[in-house]
Amino acid sequence: MTTASPNPAPQGAEGDAAPQPPVPAWRPNATGDEVPGTVVHLQLATGLLHATGAPLTLHLTGLGSDAWEATAAGVEDGVALIEVHAAEAVTLRAEWRVPCIGATAYWTPDTDASRWLPPSWITPRTVSLALGAPVASLVGAHDRALCTAAAAETTAPVRVGAGVVEESGEFAFTVEQELTPGGPPMRLRIDLSGRHFATTLRAVTDWWAEGVDHPGVAPAARMPAYSTWYSLHQNVDTAAVEQQAALAAGLGCESIIVDDGWQTADRTRGYGHCGDWEPNPNAFPGLRAHVAEVHRRGLAYLLWYALPFIGRHNDAWDRFKDKVLREEPHLEAAVLDPRHPEVRAYLIDKVCRTVEEWGMDGVKLDFIERFAVADPPPAPVGADRATVHEGLLQLLAELDARLRRTRPDVIVEHRQPYVSPSLWPYASMVRATDCPLSPAENRQRTVDCRLTAGPLAVHADMIMWNAAETPESMAVHLINALFSVPQISVDLAAETPGRLAALRFWLGVFRRHADVLQLGDLEPARPDLGYPLVSAHDDRTTVVARYAPLPVALPDRDGTNGPPTLLVANADRDHTVLLVATRQERALALVQDCGGEILSETVLDLVPGVNPVTVPTGGLLTLTREH
Repeated sequence: MTTASPNPAPQGAEGDAAPQPPVPAWRPNATGDEVPGTVVHLQLATGLLHATGAPLTLHLTGLGSDAWEATAAGVEDGVALIEVHAAEAVTLRAEWRVPCIGATAYWTPDTDASRWLPPSWITPRTVSLALGAPVASLVGAHDRALCTAAAAETTAPVRVGAGVVEESGEFAFTVEQELTPGGPPMRLRIDLSGRHFATTLRAVTDWWAEGVDHPGVAPAARMPAYSTWYSLHQNVDTAAVEQQAALAAGLGCESIIVDDGWQTADRTRGYGHCGDWEPNPNAFPGLRAHVAEVHRRGLAYLLWYALPFIGRHNDAWDRFKDKVLREEPHLEAAVLDPRHPEVRAYLIDKVCRTVEEWGMDGVKLDFIERFAVADPPPAPVGADRATVHEGLLQLLAELDARLRRTRPDVIVEHRQPYVSPSLWPYASMVRATDCPLSPAENRQRTVDCRLTAGPLAVHADMIMWNAAETPESMAVHLINALFSVPQISVDLAAETPGRLAALRFWLGVFRRHADVLQLGDLEPARPDLGYPLVSAHDDRTTVVARYAPLPVALPDRDGTNGPPTLLVANADRDHTVLLVATRQERALALVQDCGGEILSETVLDLVPGVNPVTVPTGGLLTLTREH
């Protein structure tokens, strides 16, 4: 373990000429004026070696105080934990650099299809309870992480930066956090182990999960679901919901999520009618009886709430218009301020009616990211929480406790980008953000969520398709969401027999193999190319989804202990799947089309090297290997 305290001037090993990051000798106060402050630098040996074999040094800068102390300790091979404790308030900035050798992608939880390596001068992203998570990975050749780093602070705002240093060809990571006496320290986990980037991210989620008590995920939250949003939008009523529920249950769905529209007769898609949260009496005249009917059909029932919004066309507007963080005129609504106890109590009372009065199974909590405020106003009169994130955490904790008093296995949906580990105890599942008719985006978003979702079930954005779509292309949409829970959102009464067959077949695959697809070890390939090949495995089964004409390596088998079953889902237009074997062996190959019809069932004599098998687009190969 290395321990160091700051001195007013930079210091390091003799001959260490590493440049210090430029930090201004001032800090802004609440009004934006420049205020002189103490600036203190420290170089800390981490005990890690980067790719060139040179030691990794952490540069720490404290703004406002020199009463802080830093330590570094190795926790496993290639991984170090940094802690900084402060005796006075200080803005603490950590920077370190790694050689940018063979780098292919910069991964963060904020899905970005390009995964580009940004320049170091890009503005850092601010993550907080309602927005993102403080983790990133610089990925190199063979999907190995050159550096994966995370901060332990997942509630209060943390500024996370990264980028290519043009002068040196290095990649710089920065983390900036406000420390206070008695508050949590800055804790950083830096991983230079060179493992697959997904493995390093799983290690981060395990680290975040230490001491977190999650209530568990209701079984229905891991089964296919039906959503009314893309299929019906705001045109929901008792008859429409019950019709779709009956059809969805017959296809293998186990829950229905009724989205925006239940609370208003307005159909203009704004949010001016959010906030009273009373059911539209014409569309839902007997809500409890309606929920019982959906339950009779075998589905759990979730109801949508745009939690932060208070609309101008609500009775509650006059009551709460002075207790908002900001108005959003284009939405005809404002964002409520959760620092007020009256706001929290009102929202909790309204949302909890879902389970207490109407007998539902859970809620979809939308737009929580709107609580994230870059420059929140000072705590107003009447507030009992100093910061917005403290108020939001109190709101969600109290809401969860009350929901579980009535329904201990309540289902709560959150959504990108509010993916903070501090929200895990108050959610059952997290959904990819809206990306209608974008299967590749849905794939990337669900995989990204899976990598840092911890105990939560990960749901795809609602899957829809054009009325003239072929069954094969529809199956491609489903395969792109294979490693998550699919939410279907089309008018099932208008579907063709061919598409219904494909939907029934693939939802069956999701259900039969849910354990390995959702809970197995996930290994996505090439984040720089949008994950053209993704696999998951447990001790019995490996599932590979192929989104480009890439070969599929047969999983290694140690004697007879390796997974005997391999599933290959083909979402590419190329029908020739190349299986790459390392030894001669025999296997039974079952090939099915997008609707589950068996096209062939043969015994393959696999040889070392490439073995071609024909699998149609939207189809599935099941390979059972002999012991």
